Amino acid sequence: MVYIVGLLSLVFLVLTILVIARLSKVLRGVNGTSRPLEEDGGGRIDIFSNRINGAMFLVFLVGGTIAMVWSYLVAQGDFLPEASSPHGRRLDGLFWLSMAIVTAAFFITNTLLFYFAWKYQYKEGKRATYYPENHKLELIWTVVPAVVMALLVFTGWRAWRDIMSEAPADSMVYEIVGKQFNWIVRYPGADDNKLGAFNYKLIDNNNELGLDFSDEAAFDDFTSTTELHIPVNKPVLLKIRARDVLHSVFIPHLRVKMDAVPGMPTRFWFVADKTTDEMKNLLNNQDFTYEIACTEVCGRGHFSMRIRLIVEDEESYNKWVSEQKPLLSTFPEYASRIPDNLKAKAAKYLQGAAPTENTTAATTEEGGGAAASASLR
Repeated sequence: MVYIVGLLSLVFLVLTILVIARLSKVLRGVNGTSRPLEEDGGGRIDIFSNRINGAMFLVFLVGGTIAMVWSYLVAQGDFLPEASSPHGRRLDGLFWLSMAIVTAAFFITNTLLFYFAWKYQYKEGKRATYYPENHKLELIWTVVPAVVMALLVFTGWRAWRDIMSEAPADSMVYEIVGKQFNWIVRYPGADDNKLGAFNYKLIDNNNELGLDFSDEAAFDDFTSTTELHIPVNKPVLLKIRARDVLHSVFIPHLRVKMDAVPGMPTRFWFVADKTTDEMKNLLNNQDFTYEIACTEVCGRGHFSMRIRLIVEDEESYNKWVSEQKPLLSTFPEYASRIPDNLKAKAAKYLQGAAPTENTTAATTEEGGGAAASASLR
């Protein structure tokens, strides 16, 4: 390592000496008498070539402008449609505002650059005017860009503050976990609309998220590896984490993007205000579907990290949720992890499940009503 640093230092020193040597020659040319322009064999400047070069600047300016406008119009067909979320439309507005300002500045400066190269080309008998300073002009081209940049930064900060604020109290909460190479979505279930606790030490082949069944909120949680269903026009809070390496949750049509970092849970909330069916009709594409992809290269199977996002009306959403089976019902052997004081509450999720060697289901009468309870052998 010491030798590498020494070699790099030597290279840097040599380059510094070369730069200083070249700079000194330039300065001598500026401070002294400049050499005359090179002449052709007849002792005259090649005026024709100089005019051709000047004209080519204008040709390049016009041709480049036409090419840029054409490429934009052609690429428009591949742009994402209008965002299906309020915050997404706000982001798009800021993006196009920034693009408009930057594009205007680009065209103005480059138009002047190429035009001046043509207008002020060499002409016999003409000498360049020495223009050492103009404080008013310098003040204008310093203050105006500074004010514009400050406004862009301020509007961007306000949008970031609002988008990354705390989710509303009535948000629908889901968890999405990335692992090589798929997403796992956890739903809170219809009974309590709360996600239960998890513990990475409890992860196994069936309990991929490590649901902790010592927390009663986990009893009705269920998972999916193929799709995420959410209701339209409802605030949605995604709790995001990763099991192995860096991943990134990306929902392009909703302008949602947030990294999934191992050991550091992140979150993002949004409102989807166009259902999947509405988007199919708007785009005249019956094959359209929202998707959740990964935008962090996470290994050889990165391309396969995508699941469907289905935005639907509340009635359809509630019907779909009611048809799902909690993880505890699917794998009743996890009843052995339930504390004694919560077995009665867990019984209804174990009813109808195939009994295991560690689990039985029993029904008892309490307070004149039927109540289910589970007991462990």
